[in-house]
This record gives sequence, C-alpha cells and structure tokens, in this order.
Amino acid sequence: MTTTTDTTTTAEQDGTRSRLPDPTGLYPELTALSAAVQKALRNGPVPQATLALTRLRTAQVIGSTYHGVAATDALRKAGEEERRITAVATWQSAPCFTAPERAALELAEAVLTPNPFGDRVSDDLFARLSRHYDTDGIWHLTMALGHFSLFTPVALVGKPVPGRPPGKNYTD
Repeated sequence: MTTTTDTTTTAEQDGTRSRLPDPTGLYPELTALSAAVQKALRNGPVPQATLALTRLRTAQVIGSTYHGVAATDALRKAGEEERRITAVATWQSAPCFTAPERAALELAEAVLTPNPFGDRVSDDLFARLSRHYDTDGIWHLTMALGHFSLFTPVALVGKPVPGRPPGKNYTD
C-alpha cells in the first residue's frame, strides 16, 4: 500500500493571501542588506539559540503570525526542545531558560513594548543584561532586535503568508 503525504499548507487550502505583493521587486537591495545582517549575526558572541528564542518572543509581542511561525519552524529545525518553544510565551515563570536567555527575552520585550512611565530599557534591566553579556554581546542582541524590527512593519502591513519560505510568501 502506498501513502502520500499532503504538503499543502492550511494557508493554501483556505486561500490565504498576503495584503501586498512581494516588496523585493521594488527594493531589491533589501535582500542583500538582510542577508548581510543575518551573516553578521551568525558570527557573534550570543548563542544562536538565544537569538532564535528572542525572535519568537518578539513575534509574539508584536502579534505577527508570519514571524511567529517562521521563528517556531527555525527553532524546531535547530533541534530546540518543544517545551522551551512553547514556554517562550510565558518565559518569566518558565523554569527552562538560563539567566542569560531570560535577560535577552526581557530586553526583547522592553524594546518592543511601550512604557508610558519612563525608559523602555531601564538602568536596572541594562544592569541585569550586563551581568550576562559584555558590550559585544549587548550590541549583538541590539542589532538582532534591530534587524527583526526592520521587517516588523512589512509583516504587519503586508501580511506575508505564514509557513511559506521567503520569496514564496507573497501572493502577487
């Protein structure tokens, strides 16, 4: 007996479409820019697992299904434990994160969450972060958040189709 695997995504089944077409035709330089930043971030002092966990948390904070699915898929492909992936949403009370990971997750939330009462990144948070990362590590986390933030409006306005790879995530 032969079985086939249906690889059609739910988005394809229900006709989910992006709001806007792929922007790379209008801005081809962005592909090279993003690739250069990703390359730089692969070679830094912060573990890739920590950066991946912060990407997932930032996707959750901004409410981007596209980024959330992509970050979750990347974590799974990297062999991250399912319990840690699931626990990112409630990292503050989850026992499965290291102190440096907690500091990075806290930084991601602080950067992306408005604070009507003062600095988003308080001196106390910076002091906690400094206990786990030197200046190179803090810059590395900052640049990773900056790279993610560059594409936040793209995901929220253009709504690329979740689960599709870059270049195939827009309906033209």
